[in-house]
Amino acid sequence: MADEETKEGGPERVGLRKVQANLADYLDQARQGRTFIVTSQGEPIAEIHPPRPDARSRRRPGALAGRIHLMEEDDAVVPETRPVPGDEA
Repeated sequence: MADEETKEGGPERVGLRKVQANLADYLDQARQGRTFIVTSQGEPIAEIHPPRPDARSRRRPGALAGRIHLMEEDDAVVPETRPVPGDEA
């Protein structure tokens, strides 16, 4: 489907219709590190590339399991707060 990088060593240029017809394939290749310039009538209109490392989610469910411990005083009842002056409840 997609040829190797262009002769200049940059990303491959691919026509919009070809990308539309084979989008899943281009996204799979981008996931593997390839970059493509999408063109319409020979003009670049978009770029398909893998996400940057900082764009990926840093959250990992359960990553802090067993590393966070509540102290006994954290379970204490919070003392009643004073009303804010001018705030009529």
